[in-house]
Amino acid sequence: MTTVMITGCSSGFGLETARHFLDRGWSVVATMRTPDETLLPAADRLRLLQLDVTDGDSIARAVKAAGPIDALVNNAGIGWLSTFEGTPDETGRKIFETNTFGTFQMIRAVLPQMRARRAGIIVNVSSSVTLKPLPLLQVYTASKAALNAFTECLALELAPFGIRTRLVLPGQAPSTRFSANARALLADAPETPADYAPFMQEVIAALMANAGREPTRSEEVVNTIWRAVTDPNCPFHLPAGSDAEALAA
Repeated sequence: MTTVMITGCSSGFGLETARHFLDRGWSVVATMRTPDETLLPAADRLRLLQLDVTDGDSIARAVKAAGPIDALVNNAGIGWLSTFEGTPDETGRKIFETNTFGTFQMIRAVLPQMRARRAGIIVNVSSSVTLKPLPLLQVYTASKAALNAFTECLALELAPFGIRTRLVLPGQAPSTRFSANARALLADAPETPADYAPFMQEVIAALMANAGREPTRSEEVVNTIWRAVTDPNCPFHLPAGSDAEALAA
């Protein structure tokens, strides 16, 4: 039976992706920092595992418990919206540890088994903000842009082993917990210098206005991840959602 391991399944894209693969007969290893059995329907093909992508020991335990993994979907991530001066070093490092280095560690943990089998698929969920520079998103965008470049290079060195690598670029999806996580981080940040206030108000107003114009739906991202995993002939870069497709164009 084909097995997919998905990170960040407690909400949003990760949770919906786990449901999607489960409904289509796959064996699903859904990982969360705090596993909650009520989030997904009970099934013989479902395993919930504790996993923190910023903790190497946690990753090692989860990958060992998962057994053979045919597909890895790196979805776990955190957001951030602030000026650069209002972003503490600690916050920047936390964002990179989750969005970038967490994905590095996950891939490093599963590569030996995929390389030995000469087969596997790795899908990294990035963001459409990497397609166009935007203010107040500089650290978050940098963490995802680094992931993009890494994935592009990795695809070249894994191809000789029969391992496929794809990059999914979701648009803005207000229905996920991503924005709530970003606001929680923002609450812990030092105050941004007052000089930025008028500009920040203007940018946030524009972002809120754009949020009402056909934002990305979760099912669009889930369907794109499914395509990335199951279609060997799909493009390497896959924007997900009408807003992401517009940026890509």
